[in-house]
Amino acid sequence: MLDLNHKTILLTGGTGSFGNAFVECVLRRWPDAVVRVYSRDELKQSEMRAKFGEKNVRYLIGDVRDRARMSRAAQGADIIVHAAAMKQVPACEYNPFEAVRTNVLGAQHVVDAAIDAKVERVVALSTDKAVNPVNLYGATKLCAEKIFVQGNAYAAQSSTRIACVRYGNVIGSRGSVVPVFRNQLETTGRITITDDRMTRFWITLPQAVDLVLFALANMEGGEVFVPKIPSMRILDLAEAMAPGAPHEVIGIRPGEKLHETMIPADDAHCTVELEDRYVILQSFANAARDAYLHRGGKAVPDGFSYSSDSNPEKLDANGLQTLLAMSYA
Repeated sequence: MLDLNHKTILLTGGTGSFGNAFVECVLRRWPDAVVRVYSRDELKQSEMRAKFGEKNVRYLIGDVRDRARMSRAAQGADIIVHAAAMKQVPACEYNPFEAVRTNVLGAQHVVDAAIDAKVERVVALSTDKAVNPVNLYGATKLCAEKIFVQGNAYAAQSSTRIACVRYGNVIGSRGSVVPVFRNQLETTGRITITDDRMTRFWITLPQAVDLVLFALANMEGGEVFVPKIPSMRILDLAEAMAPGAPHEVIGIRPGEKLHETMIPADDAHCTVELEDRYVILQSFANAARDAYLHRGGKAVPDGFSYSSDSNPEKLDANGLQTLLAMSYA
């Protein structure tokens, strides 16, 4: 049973969509928890200060690229949730080393700071684009996953445990296609679609927060937690949001895939299925795999993969409206 009361949580990238949802959830469920919001954006920190106050939230200006500042922020923390990242595919493509500095070197700084400060648990946010990446964003997040998973080897003589969560597109987050479609409808009355065959996984912010909390409560160290979530064609998403509205197919953009994969077939041998999520374990972590199997998990079949085009859980118009209501509640 997870109890965050009287715990100090360092939240990197804490002023983003996930950060706001995470802080709100933690303060509601554990009123004696303390959250350190760590980010570069003083304006958004000011907005969060007006929203959440200062009793249980601390606001630290800092960048995960800065190892010394990251180490200082981690001192005395019990938990780190790492949400800081460059996420926009075009920005990463145009500024490749900036993406590497934030997403890769920043990941190493978080791991180093956590181990040095003897932080109990670290959960890092990853993305389906880290699987068989075709763009720099995905490649940097794949590197970050490897850094966090392997960080457990360096933390073996301490109490620090590190894991990742990997999920798809967040409905309602900044930069997601939903607000983009809404803006296009308001300004032009038309929607642009890159390819009408394209499919994507969809998750709400509350579901993303719950996944992180599940990982904090259940992690052994070295896992990648993947939620079971629905997928939907982009064309169906547009039609559900604006029935009958005209749309224009503009062609797939550089660095985009038609479909996303959250678990590749190559990882089937080290993946365990739980009731509402999967857990990918290090291929050599037999003891951890056995622990999940003893707790009710089951091994996935050889060759199993989890992709948005073959996902058995499809999102229809009614399901989308439900998720939108959850996201914008």
